[in-house]
Amino acid sequence: MRHIKRLVWLTLMLVLIPGAARGEQRQLTVAAAADMTFALKEITSGFEQATGAHVVLSFGSTGMLAAQIRQGAPFDLFFAADASVIDTLAKEGFVAPDSVTPYARGAIVLAARADAGFKLTGLAGLLRPEARWVALPHPDHAPYGRAGKEALIAAGVWEGVKDKVVYGENVAQAVKFIDAGDAGAGIIALAVAGSPRLSYVVIDPSLYKPIEQAAGIVKASKEYALCREFLKYAAGPRGMEVLKKYGFGPPGTHGADR
Repeated sequence: MRHIKRLVWLTLMLVLIPGAARGEQRQLTVAAAADMTFALKEITSGFEQATGAHVVLSFGSTGMLAAQIRQGAPFDLFFAADASVIDTLAKEGFVAPDSVTPYARGAIVLAARADAGFKLTGLAGLLRPEARWVALPHPDHAPYGRAGKEALIAAGVWEGVKDKVVYGENVAQAVKFIDAGDAGAGIIALAVAGSPRLSYVVIDPSLYKPIEQAAGIVKASKEYALCREFLKYAAGPRGMEVLKKYGFGPPGTHGADR
């Protein structure tokens, strides 16, 4: 009888907590702005080693990812390059308000291929004929593109540059345009400008509004506790160390040293 009772109890445990009973790995699906590609991959690696969990990353423009979340995309966490997008999603009921976490402030740079044959020292250089095409993340849904356009306007060169701008869906695509030689130069995030094939100069942060970035837990997530762990890790000392390495400043500061 005791043996039967034990068998029934074990069966119930398998039904009620199948993941724990079979030793299944905890998993998160994280949506993140493309400027976070390198930093978040490194943060994720450290988190996985520390917790044994598995994290699936999906990168894109902040605007496009927000639209996917509104349409029911199965993300657990969202790292946006624009804190106001997270705030709006929280107000609309798509992100848990108590989970909203500012994590960084970004910076933009003027970049070109290192072997381009000409050197850009400032935004006025984009008016040169050598910079035949200028790559820019699309301002309508990419915060770094919006900041880039603001800087071009503030520097007084937008009118002379706008007809040769080629828009990328996000900063990663803008980098590809420059790297492939499809654009002579471009404005991208400092965080993705580390390729030895690129040369860059940091754009004066007074020329554009601060790029405040924030993250939040998607309200439909079934992994709220694990999301909390990941947020705490990413916004904690280890995560901040990685973010600084890739040129991000802490929330509330403008620009970043690299």
